[in-house]
Amino acid sequence: MSVERTTKFASLIVIATGVLWGFYWLPVRQMETLGLAGPWGTAAIAASSVAGLTPFALRYWREATGAQAVTRWALVMGGGAFALYSIGFIYGRVALVILLFFLTPVWSTLIARYVMGWHTPVLRYVAIALGLVGLSLMLSAGGGAPVPKSLGEWFGLISGVCWSVTTTVLRAKPALPPVFAAWLFSLGALATALCLAVVLEPIPSAVTLAQFGVAAGTGWLWWGVSIAGLLWATARLDPARVGILLMAEVLIGTAGAALLAGEVVTPLEVFGGGLVVLAAVLEVWPQRAKVAKI
Repeated sequence: MSVERTTKFASLIVIATGVLWGFYWLPVRQMETLGLAGPWGTAAIAASSVAGLTPFALRYWREATGAQAVTRWALVMGGGAFALYSIGFIYGRVALVILLFFLTPVWSTLIARYVMGWHTPVLRYVAIALGLVGLSLMLSAGGGAPVPKSLGEWFGLISGVCWSVTTTVLRAKPALPPVFAAWLFSLGALATALCLAVVLEPIPSAVTLAQFGVAAGTGWLWWGVSIAGLLWATARLDPARVGILLMAEVLIGTAGAALLAGEVVTPLEVFGGGLVVLAAVLEVWPQRAKVAKI
């Protein structure tokens, strides 16, 4: 497959992943309704993914464990990031958690410039400024200092920073087999969710059949199939491009939360969120222009 076709195919996978994850908050909150409080629901989902992927991941054990350790740890961090994102839906509003996570292009650009030493077009500095202004507006909409005001908002913000690190490393280092990468990703999520669960919520007395069914379906579809595809695509795309293509999740998640959960987003939050989305568009714009010249 040519580089151009690979880029297009990888981009389609990222868009499809964004659409699917726009509905992810539904099974997460369903787990809460079924009795697995807080991080325990995410832990059950991640455990289902680990169990389902293990037989396939073991086939690549020798090949994958020979890769650079930084790649493996980046994947574990990425899983932890998504666990924080998932748990954030329980302790915060869906729209704000999603938008805080999607400041990833801002963090990706800063990491690429000041950690990796990559060239940064001027327009991306404008994107950083817009993203940070949007962040301040969203967080100060209810009055007070422009800082996260709930545990869910903090988790959304921190998860975006960690995911930016993961995407940057995966872009710079050799890729692992997608199934093995998704397995490491799920392990990172499981470890993070369990660590938070024992601190934030009491240990569940038992797991019901309904809980197992929702956890298994969510773990295999969202964390297994879609994450394997996303990690394959992430290793072949610019981190900022990954951020912008995943923006489908912002639109679907925010609209879904308003329609299905009755969440109300204030005009100032909408404006701040719009700046975050615009920042993501400006992040990828220089890359498109560069390709067009070639």
